[in-house]
Amino acid sequence: MLDMQRKLTKPFYMMLSLPSTAMGFALSIQIAALSWLLSTQHNLDIHQIGIVWAAGPVAGILGQVIIGFISDKVWFWNGRRRPFILIGGFFAAMSLLALPNIGVISDSLGLEGVMGIAILVALSLDLSVNISFNPTRSIIADVTEEGKPRTLGYTWMQTVSGTFGMLAYLIGAQVGNITLIYVGVFIVLAFSLIPPFFIEEPRELELKDETDEPESRKFDFMQLMKDIKPLWGFLGYSIYASYLHLSGVTVESNIGELIAFVITLFFVFETLATREEGKPKEEADHIGFKKILAAHSFSWIGVQTMFVFTYAFLQEKMPLMELIPESIANSGNAEAIKTETDMVLGQIISYSFAVLNFVGALLPAFVLGPLANKIGRIKTHSYALIIMAVAYGIIGFMGTTPTMMYLLMAVAGIGWASIISLPFAIMSERVEQGKMGLYMGLFNLSVVLPQLVVSLGISLFLNRVEDKSMIFMVCAVSLAISAIAWLVIKENPHGQPDPAGLSVGDNH
Repeated sequence: MLDMQRKLTKPFYMMLSLPSTAMGFALSIQIAALSWLLSTQHNLDIHQIGIVWAAGPVAGILGQVIIGFISDKVWFWNGRRRPFILIGGFFAAMSLLALPNIGVISDSLGLEGVMGIAILVALSLDLSVNISFNPTRSIIADVTEEGKPRTLGYTWMQTVSGTFGMLAYLIGAQVGNITLIYVGVFIVLAFSLIPPFFIEEPRELELKDETDEPESRKFDFMQLMKDIKPLWGFLGYSIYASYLHLSGVTVESNIGELIAFVITLFFVFETLATREEGKPKEEADHIGFKKILAAHSFSWIGVQTMFVFTYAFLQEKMPLMELIPESIANSGNAEAIKTETDMVLGQIISYSFAVLNFVGALLPAFVLGPLANKIGRIKTHSYALIIMAVAYGIIGFMGTTPTMMYLLMAVAGIGWASIISLPFAIMSERVEQGKMGLYMGLFNLSVVLPQLVVSLGISLFLNRVEDKSMIFMVCAVSLAISAIAWLVIKENPHGQPDPAGLSVGDNH
């Protein structure tokens, strides 16, 4: 074991963050480039782009839960998480190479449209990322103790990952998304293939009782379904909507969406109303885990809606013609005008997400972590979400200039910084160490199932509404619901104090 790992120094936390940074960089490229490519180069509409984006959540459902369960149990290449980080990182880099060549691949296969190839490439990239993403996060919990060390691990993860995410968007804005993709190939390879060899994983993971070891190796499907009960509405709608898309069936009424919405609200509120007090630790932790799923899921409806459909909002609300050179705007050359406006649109999107990630990178280790020590992680997270919801609401009404867009995205970055750092630390203390990979995968369902709902359901709604301000209204309402739900959850009463004697979850 390296001395910096033994002492848990800042350089070690930074190195520990690099594999997750590699996967985050790949996703940043996808966010910056995929919708832009499909809209500007292949002329797909909002709903079609939503269907392509649905490949990611499907990959997350399959990849993170299964890989998480397997990585808890196996040991090869001198690691538990290491093999999956290496394999996923390599194939993620290779999948990135296909992104700018969707049209070439489609033409070489003699296909008339690009939808099939676009879905295949998106699915390939997301499967590769999801093979690695769970292990890159689980390994942080594996090599850190509960309390302050683990919170530092996840806040540093977001600081490093967010910094490179910001870099991704800046590269896209300055030199174009195509160049960004090729730069990303090298970064993903380097950060996923090198650091794992300098991180020593524990050979055995702690279970609540050694006599439970045989039981822990069983994949208890019924228990897992109970654990994700607050997500049943999202899951049911995802299956229903996927069937409609695959079968080509058209339903004129919105009865399916209404039923799914009612089911979702019922199970979410039922979960949040369940009391943990007076329950044995294991049962209380299960209840707490379910509450975290319920609250976190609504955050990702807002976040995914922003990532996928910001381009549509900007196309309608931003005066792109006024932002291109006057000589081109007055040239009468329709092709030149479209090329220039597409480039400006891509730059605004890239700069907006760069600002979001700059704040997201700056805050976790330097602001959110210390604040969480003082008032508690859950309160810190809830307040950050409220700020993000307000920023989204204002964007919907006032995000009509690049300057205003960048300013408000910076404010929204406060919530983004929290969403991808604090919930991991909060969740990890409700789960047995020996089942961290499996439950990290289940936790990811509170991300991917809402993403699937956005791609399959909300995309239909947004495609029909004339005023695209509704995009950020959906974001704002979802974040507000999430913030309220988080405030219902109590800090983990079983958390261990940190070495300085102050528990990260201590509210005093």
